[in-house]
Amino acid sequence: MVILLGILFIILAPLVGGLLTGIDRVITARLQGRQGPPVLQPFYDVFKLIQKESIQVNSLHRFYVYLSLVFVVFTSGILLVGGDMLLAVFALTLGTVFFVLGGYSTRSPYSTIGAERELLQIMSYEPMVLLTCVSLYYVKGSFFVKNIIAKDVPAIIYLPGVFIGLIYIITIKLRKSPFDLSTSHHGHQEIVKGITTEYSGRDLAVIEITHWYEVIITLTLVFVFFATSSVLSRVLAVVACLVVYFLEIVIDNAFARYKWQQTLKYSWIVTGVLTTLNLIVLSFFH
Repeated sequence: MVILLGILFIILAPLVGGLLTGIDRVITARLQGRQGPPVLQPFYDVFKLIQKESIQVNSLHRFYVYLSLVFVVFTSGILLVGGDMLLAVFALTLGTVFFVLGGYSTRSPYSTIGAERELLQIMSYEPMVLLTCVSLYYVKGSFFVKNIIAKDVPAIIYLPGVFIGLIYIITIKLRKSPFDLSTSHHGHQEIVKGITTEYSGRDLAVIEITHWYEVIITLTLVFVFFATSSVLSRVLAVVACLVVYFLEIVIDNAFARYKWQQTLKYSWIVTGVLTTLNLIVLSFFH
């Protein structure tokens, strides 16, 4: 039963992720005073890319991207069936590292700079993600998602500071402004596309589908903070995920891109201050 659920979630995750990306484009266009594309435009783009020829720079160039997708899908499966969050975080990091290796393997200056920026982004958000897992274990006594959301009190009651820190670094993981250092997803800001510059056709479609999975993974982390054994709380948790995603879209359109030094400094300050204060206060009452 768990395996069937995992397969079902793995199929549905990119569909929901692609739909959210389409809604993101529509809201972004409205914020910029444009009509914007239809909601299903990301799916049209991916189907079009799949039909195009892929130019392979070398044998490893494509291999690393497909390996990255495998680990991201594996991460989605673990989280969505209620598995170990810590294992999921390590698998997600490994998937991102393979994506970075794909950028380095091209020997293109644009891809290399993008890969270096992606590494800096990992250094920026990874401490907060790990501390989130540890904090949830501290208040819930388990790293498993199914155990964390089986309690009667939501984790957000105990960990508001950790949650705010998580929201901050989710912007980095979603590669949105002001932290879109590695891929420069706003087309008007740069001509080249950072780490994805040398990819085309089906390979670029795989990168886009990987990003859809990453959207679902990040929102699942938000879901864990609000969900309990109550069905109503899980509905509210889904609403909280949508509110957070809308907030990320507004932030994406309201801020100019930071330098990598600012990204690293601010993310570590937010991680250190909010997590430490939250856990110190919690230690007096827990």
